[in-house]
Amino acid sequence: MVNYTEHLLSNGLTLIIHEDHSNPIVCLNLLYKVGSRNENPNKTGFAHLFEHLMFGGSKNIQNFDEPLQKVGGENNAFTNTDITNYYITVPSNNVETAFWLESDRMLSLSFDPKVLDVQKKVVAEEFKQRYLNQPYGDLWLKLRPLAYREHPYRWPTIGKDISHIEEVTMDDVKKFFSNHYHPSNAILVVSGDITEKRAIELTEKWFGEIEENRVMLDPIVQEPKQTEQRQMEAYGDVPSQAIYKVFHMASRISEDYFVHDLMSDILGRGKSSLLYQKLVKDEPIFSGISSYVTGSFDPGLMVVSGKLNEGIKIEEANDAIHATIDYLIAEGVDDRSLEKVKNQSESTHIFSQVELLNRAMGLAFAKFLGNTNLINEEPLRFREVTKDQIIQAASEILIPENSSTLFYLPKN
Repeated sequence: MVNYTEHLLSNGLTLIIHEDHSNPIVCLNLLYKVGSRNENPNKTGFAHLFEHLMFGGSKNIQNFDEPLQKVGGENNAFTNTDITNYYITVPSNNVETAFWLESDRMLSLSFDPKVLDVQKKVVAEEFKQRYLNQPYGDLWLKLRPLAYREHPYRWPTIGKDISHIEEVTMDDVKKFFSNHYHPSNAILVVSGDITEKRAIELTEKWFGEIEENRVMLDPIVQEPKQTEQRQMEAYGDVPSQAIYKVFHMASRISEDYFVHDLMSDILGRGKSSLLYQKLVKDEPIFSGISSYVTGSFDPGLMVVSGKLNEGIKIEEANDAIHATIDYLIAEGVDDRSLEKVKNQSESTHIFSQVELLNRAMGLAFAKFLGNTNLINEEPLRFREVTKDQIIQAASEILIPENSSTLFYLPKN
């Protein structure tokens, strides 16, 4: 059970406090409600670029890392389709340094042209190394626009094209910062060896005077229902044929999400899963196969991915995946398999809360989803899923007309 209290500052900043005095450490986790889903289709990759820019100096602090390292702190960040998340871990007797650093870069970036030029090159190089110059690296550059036609999930967090980052202007940066990096678009979690009273005092001191911004943004375009099967082939310097198949599924804030997540686990989580048993162990069609869910704020994807054994035709492997899904729908889920994936889900949840930082992140994300107590309620939500719900979901979702499939083939 993760205990917490919630507060709302007059400028719109959400504050969540979780006390844990077992170790002399405090975590500040600052979640901004901005990811690649909030980008302009012609200017993508901005949320990820900002993750880099936020470490390049702010209004009163030239070097973000140096003062933090002097007081024994650590920090990092990540961006995904829905959020950008910054976190600091610091000894509790030096906690005010963390408040000072995070508040100053929310107050204003330095908007130094040299920093922008450097980070544009860093991100462009990351784009090349991770997405263009390694086997299967451009998978999501191809698969996302196949699965999504309208929603901004149709491009990956890195952006749809490297030119979008290379052509970023300072005006672009200032506008994006103004639109998304302000108190009412942020959730601050203060967790660890600090009292509620002290956490409120420091939050008011360092964040309270930052002005609220009530900017009106365009609504997110939602994806229409898919009604036809989609397929495409990609060729590259890859060691083996691979299949990546996605099905549209419920959003992370839907009650159906828990059903769909367990359905994915039964199909493809680990060596006891249905796909692995049938298509790796019983019939050696794949050298490995698995399934997982994207867990995104808006309706996401269930992903089935597998690498083929030599001599297997891609069409045969694709048919085998659909045959296994049909088997699941026809034969149902046995009690043992359902209990196993529920136990796996529960143990993953419990172990994720061992670390103080993970609890802070979990609280911030749960609040972003609209229910902070989801951090405590999730195991029960999974426990309540029935076999009938899983079969019903499989028969509605895991159908060819709701699928988009990328066949990734060696050039030769």
